[in-house]
Amino acid sequence: MEEVILVDENDNEVGVMEKMQAHIEAKMHRAFSVFIFNSKKELMLHKRASHKYHSGGLWTNTCCSHPRPGENTVDAAHRRLLEEMGFDCEIKEIFHFTYCRKLDHGLTENELDHVFIGQYNDEPTLNPEEVEDWRWISLEELKGDIQTNPNHYTEWFKIIIEEYGQKIYMAT
Repeated sequence: MEEVILVDENDNEVGVMEKMQAHIEAKMHRAFSVFIFNSKKELMLHKRASHKYHSGGLWTNTCCSHPRPGENTVDAAHRRLLEEMGFDCEIKEIFHFTYCRKLDHGLTENELDHVFIGQYNDEPTLNPEEVEDWRWISLEELKGDIQTNPNHYTEWFKIIIEEYGQKIYMAT
């Protein structure tokens, strides 16, 4: 049973809950989103495996997940980069934000999301349980594609790109 860390709007821990239950009950929990850029300032996207418990088959940032109880967020981000994309690199947190969106399968994502950036120039080694595909994309091309095909992208990713895309790009 996988658990998530429940938090308040100031990221103070208020408990733990089984992951699916937290998404069913729309409980705010801690999460992270990792954005990896190459030396050409292109973002590495990944397409979530179609069988994922929500947002399957959608494109999103390089890596995203939840820290486990007792695990700090940056360690969790490194762990998931390895588990999902088969590589690790130096990352740094640049901000966090909260959001709440209804998803497929009757689930709700209510997260305090820590956003990390890093740089990597090689190809990933995908974990097929987590990831179907990947690609590099410029921020300009990405914004255009999100405008044209918004249903191809995860909810949190669209929020981050729309509201914080320039901030992320400037931090690379």
